[in-house]
Amino acid sequence: MGNFLVYPVIFLGLVILISSFFIVKQQTAAIIERFGRFQSIRQSGLQMKIPLVDRVAGRLSLRIQQLDVIIETKTLDDVFVKIKVSVQFVVLRGQVYDAFYKLEYPHDQITSFVFDVVRAEVPKMKLDDVFVKKDDIAIAVKRELQEYMSEYGYDIIKTLVTDIDPDAQVKAAMNRINASEREKIAAQFEGDAARILIVEKAKAEAESKRLQGQGIADQRREIARGLEESVEVLNRVGINSQEASALIVVTQHYDTLQSLGEETNSNLILLPNAPQAGSNMLNDMVASFTASNQIGEAMKNANNKKE
Repeated sequence: MGNFLVYPVIFLGLVILISSFFIVKQQTAAIIERFGRFQSIRQSGLQMKIPLVDRVAGRLSLRIQQLDVIIETKTLDDVFVKIKVSVQFVVLRGQVYDAFYKLEYPHDQITSFVFDVVRAEVPKMKLDDVFVKKDDIAIAVKRELQEYMSEYGYDIIKTLVTDIDPDAQVKAAMNRINASEREKIAAQFEGDAARILIVEKAKAEAESKRLQGQGIADQRREIARGLEESVEVLNRVGINSQEASALIVVTQHYDTLQSLGEETNSNLILLPNAPQAGSNMLNDMVASFTASNQIGEAMKNANNKKE
């Protein structure tokens, strides 16, 4: 009978002894209460408490934590936008008591402060400024949180504005504006390219005309030199200048007829082919040059009289 009572007592004693030991993980703090009153804070490792007297009231992580808060607010130009703010915070080792006992829901407290700051800062900005000055918003949130949360044992490591999401219609309008601007720039570049092509083409044509004119002038110069030499040769054999000119004109006339006859694709051209045709052409040219010279002399004399 006595042994029957001893074994349960021993077993109960072992259970109580084992329950007096507990383990605290790395980067974690355990809060010990004795009869509901704060007793101590235990760090990582194997710890011991008085059985049936002390209890582990809670544990706090000492690692850096992140809380993502999404806030919907309105900008200065009346655009509703959703902003995602990521708050990175840590419980200070020396203020574990404040972090555990002063705030019942720290995440809700941080969220409330983030809402308050963002909804105070964003309505002062236009939508474009919200994208440009998102770092200013993050700094304002951190400053406000650091001031209040430090009293409760929390240190704000970093605040980041990780996403800015305007209304879908606003984003579509912004995309259309951007596309229009890019099309405008593309049209300007295309116009500049077309203008450059026109200018370069005009320069090339001008250069071509200049070279063509130079070629024609050189050709005519060589023709005149050839005619001069032909006349000199004919003069040496007793043919005067007028006869030589007539002979050259007749020769050129028949050379032209021969060239036209050899060209099968030539258009129909009617030219006199009688032997006296060359002489008539030469007489007509001489008469034309004489009349032109007379008119020029008359105009020159008239201008001298007026002076």
